[in-house]
Amino acid sequence: MESVHHAKRSLFAVHVGLGTNIVLAALKTAMGILGHSPALLADGINSTSDVAYYLVVRVFMGLAQKPADEEHPYGHRQLESIAAVVVGAFVLTTGIAIFWDAINKVYVLWIGGSNARGASLGALAVAILTIAVKIALTSITNRIGRQANNPAVLALAQDHRNDIFAASAAFIGILLGRLGHLWVDPLAGAVVAAIIVHTGLSILRQSSGDLMDTVPGKALYDRIHNVLKNMSESAIVEEVLSHRFGPYLVINITIGVDGSLSVAEGDKIATRVEDVIMREIDMVKRVHVHYHPAQYLET
Repeated sequence: MESVHHAKRSLFAVHVGLGTNIVLAALKTAMGILGHSPALLADGINSTSDVAYYLVVRVFMGLAQKPADEEHPYGHRQLESIAAVVVGAFVLTTGIAIFWDAINKVYVLWIGGSNARGASLGALAVAILTIAVKIALTSITNRIGRQANNPAVLALAQDHRNDIFAASAAFIGILLGRLGHLWVDPLAGAVVAAIIVHTGLSILRQSSGDLMDTVPGKALYDRIHNVLKNMSESAIVEEVLSHRFGPYLVINITIGVDGSLSVAEGDKIATRVEDVIMREIDMVKRVHVHYHPAQYLET
């Protein structure tokens, strides 16, 4: 029931973000053009790409809810990490494209090759509105992502945070442009793009790490060791391997038990180890326990 609740909350975060970005993309792009603001237009293009990959994330998260089958015994939650990779790739490519376009506009204005004028007051108002909306969305999405331990939703929260900085840069550029420093507006667009690129790289690094089974090995080992040390049965933790499956962990653990015990008694200890880890460590999907005689435990 808890996983179903988290899934619904995650979809809620996606739907709210999607609806908001559709409105902001249209508003910022239109005002960026009509209000003569390259920075706001760059931010509008960023929001347009947001809409595209929100749709991708929505599709992937829907597929991730499919139950386990013969080919996917652990389920399909790994698709959430794949969705995060898609998000990161969209963010990165969008940022690079916006950056080069903004730098070109800065150069043209710097050498006096354009008759551009300062942005309108409406463009400034839209930038302020974007900042306020994105602050609220960052808080909501980040909280839901952490509660559900969903990498795709956490990636979207990072993108909302990115949008705060982007809109702030646009606001500064528009304001200084209206004061006569026209080249600052497209320069702010370049700053927006740099922030977008950084966020894209961060998302890709985190999500690709999940897909490559990158887990905090020592931290997980210490956590499991502390959980098992109070067991009444004697067992020595010798090796801990794990990999992620969406927000979950699958753990393979090797323990040493008293070599004089029967197979049935050893199996009882292994089952107890599995139960304790599943109960005490959050987001563990499955535990595989291998046990063998440990000479130093024999009596």
